[in-house]
Amino acid sequence: MSGADSAAKSGAASQTPQHPEATGNASDGRINTVSFPRSARLLTGADYSCVFKKNQRFSDRYWTILVREDPTQSSKLGLAIAKKRAKRAVDRNKIKRVARESYRHHRGEMDGLQLVVMNRDAAAAEPVAGLRRSIDSLCRKIISKYRRK
Repeated sequence: MSGADSAAKSGAASQTPQHPEATGNASDGRINTVSFPRSARLLTGADYSCVFKKNQRFSDRYWTILVREDPTQSSKLGLAIAKKRAKRAVDRNKIKRVARESYRHHRGEMDGLQLVVMNRDAAAAEPVAGLRRSIDSLCRKIISKYRRK
């Protein structure tokens, strides 16, 4: 029997406490802002087209973020991670993971904004920490611009 099998049978895995936000169930009635539900995603080509047609662009060395304000909707994220810019699937997945993680943490402050995140050439070679710092900085710029109104 492998170590994983014996741990599962002994119940060791079930004894690990889980944070309420990790399971998606906030027990105190708060809205769980660190999840990424389907309702927070741009899903159709038409959704993306609206953002591509009319947007405000924020960019740095690693990211380009297109933002469209729509006060009638909740915040939504779309990812347009180019294979041309990040050749390896592992790099594209890393870029998407960092973008989703940053969005989850800032989503509560971006109500009414639709975002499309695109990678730039340098993003594929950058470590996760550098990508996260960069996209968090762009998110703070976006929040400060749209929350002054």
